[in-house]
Amino acid sequence: MPKRYTPNDNWARKAAEEGYRARSVYKLKELDEKFKLIRPGMTVVDLGAAPGSWLQYVSGKMCGRIIGIDLQEIEPIDGVETVVANIADEEALKNVLPEKIDVLLSDLAPKTSGVKDVDQWKSIELSEAVLDVARSHLKPGGRCVMKILRGADFDEFLRDCKRDWKDVKTYIPEACRDRSKEIYVLLCRP
Repeated sequence: MPKRYTPNDNWARKAAEEGYRARSVYKLKELDEKFKLIRPGMTVVDLGAAPGSWLQYVSGKMCGRIIGIDLQEIEPIDGVETVVANIADEEALKNVLPEKIDVLLSDLAPKTSGVKDVDQWKSIELSEAVLDVARSHLKPGGRCVMKILRGADFDEFLRDCKRDWKDVKTYIPEACRDRSKEIYVLLCRP
């Protein structure tokens, strides 16, 4: 019989105690501390931003312009613009995104089906949509950080990224759940 899954709630408890909307904030915090992603005055866009913990973190870094985009409404955060839109809808994004973004963040995950290969492929599709936004709006030297589920197609996806982008890195933050297949890919626009 498989071992019963019990999540490590320490991160969720800590997030609640510190006023963050989700435990995922500690993933971004660790990524930012390790890779020095976010600085004051930057334009930062978060795709798949609900419930908003990454936006809370970024707003605390005193960024210039912060935009959160999601299919769901996001409760307001001071100094943050939020938009309900599909990231694959180029026309909708064209009207709300600045021409040049310093940092593009994405903690997007597909609605899981329970079939690992299907879920991983959906994650690749979402990541491709994130890359489309990055190609259109990320300024030269801008950084993109996105979550992806590892699986059969991950290595090919990463090879493609290394061909088209510079300074490609992967990282698994400590706040990721032990059984999770998620990994973060960091890219720099040439």
